[in-house]
Amino acid sequence: MAALIHFATTNTGKLASASRVLSGYGIAVRGINFEIPEPRSFDLKKIAHAKARFAYSRLRKPCIVQDSGFYIASLRGFPRTYVHFVLDTIGTEGILAITRGRNRACSFRACLTYYDGKRFYDFTSEDRGSISESERGHVKPFHWSKIFLIFIPEGSTKTLAEMSRNDYMRWYDIAKSKSEFVKFGSWYSRKIHSGAAN
Repeated sequence: MAALIHFATTNTGKLASASRVLSGYGIAVRGINFEIPEPRSFDLKKIAHAKARFAYSRLRKPCIVQDSGFYIASLRGFPRTYVHFVLDTIGTEGILAITRGRNRACSFRACLTYYDGKRFYDFTSEDRGSISESERGHVKPFHWSKIFLIFIPEGSTKTLAEMSRNDYMRWYDIAKSKSEFVKFGSWYSRKIHSGAAN
């Protein structure tokens, strides 16, 4: 019987990704769909900890949360953890405008936090790439963000949104082999087998 972990998220793309990865570790994921207050900080771990603490206070069960940021090297890391605000205001068109003529190197960074009511456990990852010259492709149900319209991962000439589902999944399998979900799954499965999981 699979172990069960609660994932506090309203993002169906994140939930699908977590389920896909963690099933390989014998872990079933149950999405908990409620809004979590978004603290203001440039620090991914601080945000994840605050969200995990809030989720635990509602669930009264160990749970995971995941938060991510988008970092543009030539803009000193902007927009960092404020990617949702930037997308809601200037959108991907605005990002393209302010990066025109600049170095287009960028990365996604993510932090998954597991909280058992006593201690936080953090698992991080980074996916590097570059920003395209224009929006390319279409956002699909299994995508996490509109940033996928302009993000070209290392080793590719296509944005994530341009890729077919098969191509995207091939990239995902390679890129996520060291993802925060994989790191958590490996750790949690050992925790389960040692009898330490709640």
